[in-house]
Amino acid sequence: MTQRQSTVTGRTANATAATPAPSDASPLQASSSPERPRPRPKRGVPEGLWLKCNGCQATIYRKEAEKMLNVCPQCGFHWYVSARQRIDQLFDPGTFEQWDDQLLPTDPLGFSDKKPYAKRIVAEQKRTGLSDAALTGTGMIRARRVACGVTDSSFIMGSMGSVVGERLARLVERATAQSLPLIIISASGGGARMHEGILSLMQMAKVSAALARYSEAGGLFISVLTNPTMGGVAASFASLGDLVFAEPRALIGFAGPRTIKATIRVELPPGFQTSEFLLEHGFIDRIIARQDLKSEIARAIDYCGD
Repeated sequence: MTQRQSTVTGRTANATAATPAPSDASPLQASSSPERPRPRPKRGVPEGLWLKCNGCQATIYRKEAEKMLNVCPQCGFHWYVSARQRIDQLFDPGTFEQWDDQLLPTDPLGFSDKKPYAKRIVAEQKRTGLSDAALTGTGMIRARRVACGVTDSSFIMGSMGSVVGERLARLVERATAQSLPLIIISASGGGARMHEGILSLMQMAKVSAALARYSEAGGLFISVLTNPTMGGVAASFASLGDLVFAEPRALIGFAGPRTIKATIRVELPPGFQTSEFLLEHGFIDRIIARQDLKSEIARAIDYCGD
């Protein structure tokens, strides 16, 4: 071999030695391999989708309860509903006409507890969308025109102030003048409103007197008691119905069970002041589930000939 040939051969060997051995996967192929998908973040359950029943402690799907007019599908416990919801549940669609909504509460005594009464009224109106604790008007129940009032426990516990009493008295007077059946659905846990003093207590007598004149004119008054119906409301117009209906397990009475027990120092019987206890002792006429109330009121009106 010549020197030139040996030099070329040496260069070829060196070049061959410097060339890297091919790998199983090229850098391009390695970078194009699929990456593992990142785990999706867990989504929480939206608030308000489920309700816990205060009767049986079961967890209830909200839409299922709403289909039953806010009644537990497992144990029949009746949740709170607002005055406007009750109107929607009870009346034929589009027939309700509200009365006396322009009557607004004032602060005649300049009363103040944790906050001035005038500021409390404004705060309650903004929170509830109501001008006071009673909503009155007329409409059709199964094609039967009635006069109706509903109190709402969300507005200062549904207590009866001057405006509540005046609205109810005017409701009764209109029912008398127009010969309409009268329905009042009570959900008042506060009795007479202490912020208005004697002016509030006077409403008990005023509404009761209007009901006496209505009865003399031959009117039919159906009183519906819901949870709670307490204090001055229970002691006046709520217990004066020609027919007194109540929702299941409603708390009904003047003073609460704990107050009575502490006063008379006697162990109260089981279920004291509930709808079931009062039905057994003759204070109310019937217990009617919320889903059946509309039909039963219409049936009572037909039966009594109004």
